[in-house]
Amino acid sequence: IIEYFFPGLINRNGGMLGLLLYAGIIGFAGSFISLFLSKWSAKRAYGIVLLTKWEISDDKLQIVWDTVERIATMNHIKMPEVGYYESSDANAFATGYSKNASLVAVSTGLLDIMDKKAIEWVVWHEMAHVLNGDMVTLTLVQWVINTFVIFLSNILARVITNALAKDNESVSWLTYNAVYFVLQIILWLLASLVVMYVSRAREYRADLGWAQYTSKESMLKWLSKLKEISWSLQAQKDPKMWAFMITEPDSFFSTHPSLDNRIKALEENYTLA
Repeated sequence: IIEYFFPGLINRNGGMLGLLLYAGIIGFAGSFISLFLSKWSAKRAYGIVLLTKWEISDDKLQIVWDTVERIATMNHIKMPEVGYYESSDANAFATGYSKNASLVAVSTGLLDIMDKKAIEWVVWHEMAHVLNGDMVTLTLVQWVINTFVIFLSNILARVITNALAKDNESVSWLTYNAVYFVLQIILWLLASLVVMYVSRAREYRADLGWAQYTSKESMLKWLSKLKEISWSLQAQKDPKMWAFMITEPDSFFSTHPSLDNRIKALEENYTLA
């Protein structure tokens, strides 16, 4: 498609500006197509059952719906889609391409092991992600990452294949693309460190946003409650909390900060009441 609209743009011997434009187009397309398909993909990947206001018979699912509805009304956004899916893992997530086109989903495992107040707190956290526009923020970060990975992979592939060329003969198309492919893998691994860092930062911001809507005390209470649950399940060697990532230790490749660090960040935030 790019070659059709921009003939010669993806020539491996082309100029830097053309290469950067090519990388930007591919990076943009990949990240934003994923964003716009996020709800559709999540529904099908997890088999999410969507709730309707007048057909909820489970008390805990009613808590999920009421909490989402209350927060959406308070913040003047369109009611997100709300659903649940069958899984023994205790998990919840929010996705969607905008605040007014979002989805909040919880697992049956989370509903099983948490009481009503804890479920309400989980939903507050996920709605904080929606209100903060975290899905869009991560998509923009991914666009930049995509662009530079593609751009640098091409530049380095040119340098390496030119060095491999003998007697002024260029290397084959297959060799060039093999080098390019390996470089992309290496650069993706390095770039993922940036994405993971931003992901952890968004978790801290979601905690802060939630604490501002409720209170610092209630947020710390919830995090402590999660910690108690995680200790209990770890003692039983139960993997139910692993998907929720609340027991995940901080590392460069962690998507979520540890509970201890989340608690510490809130305790040290003196702007919160």
